[in-house]
Amino acid sequence: MAIAVVSVVVFPGIDALISCGLGWTLLTLALIDLRHHILPDALTLPLAAAGLGTVWPRGGAALLDHALGSAAGLLIFLAISYIYQRLRDREGLGIGDAKLLAAGGAWVAWQGLASVVLIASAVALAVTIIQATRGGVRIQATTRIPFGLYLGPAIWLVWLVGPINLG
Repeated sequence: MAIAVVSVVVFPGIDALISCGLGWTLLTLALIDLRHHILPDALTLPLAAAGLGTVWPRGGAALLDHALGSAAGLLIFLAISYIYQRLRDREGLGIGDAKLLAAGGAWVAWQGLASVVLIASAVALAVTIIQATRGGVRIQATTRIPFGLYLGPAIWLVWLVGPINLG
């Protein structure tokens, strides 16, 4: 319900419905990742297409920014995943996270990607530290953290208010 209320407050008309769809899909992905440590292609791939579809009517530079955001999100996380795998000989960042960031880039364009990753990483780190200090999680090199749980809300937040502006 909160997603619907916030969407209606922030966006007029059809954009509120689009925002609801994005928010509910990201919430679903976050909860699936929390429970099963997976981000299903059946949700992430259509989400990327929908992000590009929302900007399609604007065309030109806007469409290019969002397409670049999608490609950059995928390639940056794939590179991180590959490098970590080579250095540590185990998976450290799932391919589902890369696909989710690609979908996020389709929605927030390349200009919003750094904000998404910063917000998601900061919140994931804070939650993990709090859980560890309260004895809820024992942090080890092999501790799995469902990053989609943090990426989803970060994507929606940047979609709602735009990228962080430090200038």
